[in-house]
Amino acid sequence: MGPLGFREILIILLIILILFGAKRIPELARSLGRGINEFKGGMKSGEEGEQDSKKVEEPNEAKERKG
Repeated sequence: MGPLGFREILIILLIILILFGAKRIPELARSLGRGINEFKGGMKSGEEGEQDSKKVEEPNEAKERKG
């Protein structure tokens, strides 16, 4: 399977329009955008939490090595 051409994309969009209707497509796009933003926010907070836990662990490890 090669890359999608103009005709294939047009057919996919037409099928989506038929299945969901013109009124529902903006709602679906909005909810998809919100979901992506929440996912990115979760990933960002997960990375921050990971960095915070490393900062907390480092001083404890240093104390154990000295002691």
